[in-house]
Amino acid sequence: MDSVEIPNDWNPRRHQQRLWLWMKAGGSAKGKRGAAVWHRRAGKDDTAMNLIADESFERTGTYWHMLPAATQARKVVWDSINIRGQRRIDQAFPHAIRSGQANKTEMKIELVNGSVYQCVGSDHFESLLGANPVGVVFSEWQRANPAAWDYIRPILRENGGWALFIYTPFGRNHGKTTFDTFTELAKTNPRYFAEKLDIRDTKLLTLADIEEERLEGMSEGMIQQEYYCSFTAPTEGAYYAKEMAHLESIGGFGDFPHDPALPVHTCWDIGFGHTTAVWFFQLHPVSPIVHFIDFYQGAGEGLSHYARVIQARAQEKGYIYGEHIAPHDMGAGEWGTGESRVARAKGYGIKFKINPRIKSKAETRDLVKVTLPLCRFNKATCERGLDCLWTFHAKYYEKLKAWSDEPEDDWASDGSDAFGEGAKRIKRLRRRLQAEPRTAPRAAGDWMAS
Repeated sequence: MDSVEIPNDWNPRRHQQRLWLWMKAGGSAKGKRGAAVWHRRAGKDDTAMNLIADESFERTGTYWHMLPAATQARKVVWDSINIRGQRRIDQAFPHAIRSGQANKTEMKIELVNGSVYQCVGSDHFESLLGANPVGVVFSEWQRANPAAWDYIRPILRENGGWALFIYTPFGRNHGKTTFDTFTELAKTNPRYFAEKLDIRDTKLLTLADIEEERLEGMSEGMIQQEYYCSFTAPTEGAYYAKEMAHLESIGGFGDFPHDPALPVHTCWDIGFGHTTAVWFFQLHPVSPIVHFIDFYQGAGEGLSHYARVIQARAQEKGYIYGEHIAPHDMGAGEWGTGESRVARAKGYGIKFKINPRIKSKAETRDLVKVTLPLCRFNKATCERGLDCLWTFHAKYYEKLKAWSDEPEDDWASDGSDAFGEGAKRIKRLRRRLQAEPRTAPRAAGDWMAS
């Protein structure tokens, strides 16, 4: 192999040095969990790629550069060109340190010492089952599926690996939670790192540059988010940001536990063969407030898995179920066995109430906006669902610098769509509750809906 110094033809700039030095510390101070919240165009992915290249020769293993979707990983990292006209992966991983040709299909590079660098997406993290990464960069973490970290965390815990989250804010979703958590832990544990850098810290852009962005049409909320790293700026494109911020201001996310005297209803978004989300909620016969007490989201599982989840909640938490509410498409199609979906679900003990089709998704979103102010969420058990509601957003066309009328179909859409199914039926449930006489709840073991 030709002599090549790593990092190759790259040195951390002034604002990147603190992260680099933290990651390269030795002994008990060596970095393990870091959150770098840097403004747009601060060189997050370049820093991450060169960190991985350097780490790859300190410890042989598999390293992932993960973006919200594999298509983004290909565009932003694998195929991208730096300002010098050079492919970014060729700068960070020059041919001299590779053991052969890069695998373009899997976006994988094998290095001469046995380490592997691979670009992957969090949109199908379950397909990565069986891998054993020792270092993972979560790029654009604020838009990534947070369930990916739930999957990867125990792997890194077992093998002593590290994780680095690099992103700009997108409202008060899991990105803010990660930054706040790491900030607190870093106060007493040198293995944690949290840093937020805006343009005033890096000096990479001037006020004149920002003024040009305004003149070109960038909104003030987007400027505050992208260049000043604000977690509280109005979130452009997020459908329910205003309603969620209002709920937060009045204490709508807090301690709202299960009431054993009331039935628990569930509302679903069913991804056949992929992601399924379930909300658990309760209505009181007098109060107009709806209490959302639980949330579950899974991927790559069949209906039998979710039936077991529903049953386990009943047995462990004492849930007595009322209605299980499903979208209109649950009433059609097949599960692959010739048996209808509703009949198959009933065989597992879930008697679904099927919502009628609403003319447009926009109509459902309007209904959710009306419903949210009447909701209270048990934060400890609904955090992942709340992330969905904070994050659910319209598609953005970078070239046109415009938002689409259609939502982005990503991890956040599943939990948001499930909530929408509940919003469609709450009025009917409330009318029925007020019309019926109060009866004693059934035994906790009777988990099947009537």
